[in-house]
Amino acid sequence: MDQPASLFVLGSFVVACSAKVPHLPRPGESLRAEAFTAEPGGKGLNLALGAHRLGARVDGIFSIGTDLFSQLAQSAFAQTGLSSAMLRQVDAKTGSGIGFTDSHGENCLAVCPGANLLLSAQDIRSVEQAVREAHLVLAQFEIGDEPILEAFALAQDAGVRTLLNPSPFRHVDQRMLEYTSVLVLNCVEATQLAEASGFGAHGTLESLNDMAAALLEQGPELIVVTLGSEGAIAYQKGIPPLRQPSFPVKVIDTLGAGDAFTAGLAVGLLQGRPLPECLRQATACGAILCMEIGVFDVLPNFEQLDLFLAAQDAERIQ
Repeated sequence: MDQPASLFVLGSFVVACSAKVPHLPRPGESLRAEAFTAEPGGKGLNLALGAHRLGARVDGIFSIGTDLFSQLAQSAFAQTGLSSAMLRQVDAKTGSGIGFTDSHGENCLAVCPGANLLLSAQDIRSVEQAVREAHLVLAQFEIGDEPILEAFALAQDAGVRTLLNPSPFRHVDQRMLEYTSVLVLNCVEATQLAEASGFGAHGTLESLNDMAAALLEQGPELIVVTLGSEGAIAYQKGIPPLRQPSFPVKVIDTLGAGDAFTAGLAVGLLQGRPLPECLRQATACGAILCMEIGVFDVLPNFEQLDLFLAAQDAERIQ
């Protein structure tokens, strides 16, 4: 039997703390939290673990520190079956972050990248063969531009597709766009990119359409924007935008939902599924995550995903 297609993640690891609060805190306000979690996290780990649980063969590279938090990273990789060979230990503090989720499931968060920002182009060159042999190389913005540019250039040279999730948002290097096959953003990040690119300051659908049309001329072959409760929209050159509605679930916590979506999308693309199926699978992964507090233990496996989709199909038929 052929092995599953491989995904190489330019990772980040963060000790993720989150608090469930009545409303997002205002300046100077102290709140009583209804729930609190502290778990292994970071966008890179979420993407790698999400894809791994959906059956993808995952490789990657992660930078962690030498502090006590680094032990949590090593334990998390061992617990989930991800290879500890992906971890690079540097003389720095391991990344950490904190998020708040209100009673409506909306969230805000802050991340201190720490060791994640020490991942370098030289580190990428040390795993060049793995990058070139992957079927999809995935990056996010809890690491610096240098390793992403190096990995994406290697991938492009080897004919390997790349996926960029520019979150937390910052300026997107033009060279990076040229190396990017698939660009995935949430509605806030898309608005920020549209504003930075001069396509409107109000985040309207028209400005997003204009931005997508322009970006599709600069490198990406597929742009996907997640719209929260409105689902997602995908853009391809010469094809009308494709809308994917959200699933009607009770939203408890939206932290990590975007990572679950991107992992589901990446695995669908790896499997060669048609784009509508990829979007439906990705949206389902995000919806499943929203139904509980936390990310690490909630990212769905393929059995949970299949059961969720089957239940949605049965409900639609009734």
